[in-house]
Amino acid sequence: MKKTAIIFMAIMTLAMAASGKVMRRTLGIFQSKVPETETIAPETMEFVYDYSWCNDTTGQLEDNYTTDQMLLQIGPDGLSKFSSYKNLTVDSLLMNITPEQVAEAAMDGKLSNGEFMTIFKNYPQGKLTHTEKICMDWFCYEDDMPELEWELTDSVTNVLGYECHSAVCNFRGREWMAFYSEEIPLMEGPWKLYGLPGLIMKASDKDGHYNFECIGLKSKADRPITMYKVPYNTTSRAKYYDAKHRYDINPYAYYEEGGHGHIDVYDEEGSPVLDAYDPIELPFDYIERDWRK
Repeated sequence: MKKTAIIFMAIMTLAMAASGKVMRRTLGIFQSKVPETETIAPETMEFVYDYSWCNDTTGQLEDNYTTDQMLLQIGPDGLSKFSSYKNLTVDSLLMNITPEQVAEAAMDGKLSNGEFMTIFKNYPQGKLTHTEKICMDWFCYEDDMPELEWELTDSVTNVLGYECHSAVCNFRGREWMAFYSEEIPLMEGPWKLYGLPGLIMKASDKDGHYNFECIGLKSKADRPITMYKVPYNTTSRAKYYDAKHRYDINPYAYYEEGGHGHIDVYDEEGSPVLDAYDPIELPFDYIERDWRK
């Protein structure tokens, strides 16, 4: 496998609340080559979802939500893949431009990645596989397919012209409401949600911090379901969240501890940020709230 090359690193402006308290730090890493992939199954149908999540549950930041478009690919024998549609677009762009054009595209923001979380259901059969890139590291863990105890409720809505009925369940620390359509008889849905008598077209947690809504579908699709061939850190769900949390509270220290070098951080006036390597408290919680156990 060819080693993925870093071509551009951007230390984004520190997000700050009106009080001046640092709320979020981000470290953007752009890469010039697409990792090799392997095909794990053919695709039969695909669905595109708008995915949004809250950056700051305290309400101090103006830009409070991040959004991405996600692709749910349906394969045989209950296998599915849920991943960033934006990343597929970036991968396609990288494979079709010259090395000289890569740096220009990165500077123009055209290589800005989407969500690196990828969820495979029934891969392998009866298991859920979660892969994700954190900083320079790829993580992979297997989990049993979760058992979601849905309670059917009386609300009805319309998504893309499909009548959808509601159901609720408690799953890993959040109460979810989902709307499913029996007109699409797939017991599937976005992220780790599934198990209703029809495709989950829309879902939100009770607080509205995490939201999914189907915005497009293709009933006859031929895009293969693939998986990156990268040196994964095989881990557990608990250890994955531990790494994710260590990165989110202190991305510069995480990068340095991984042996990738030191990062000097400056504010908008060009002055060094002396506390950049101090851990911060996150103003949000992860989609699975039980991760601290």
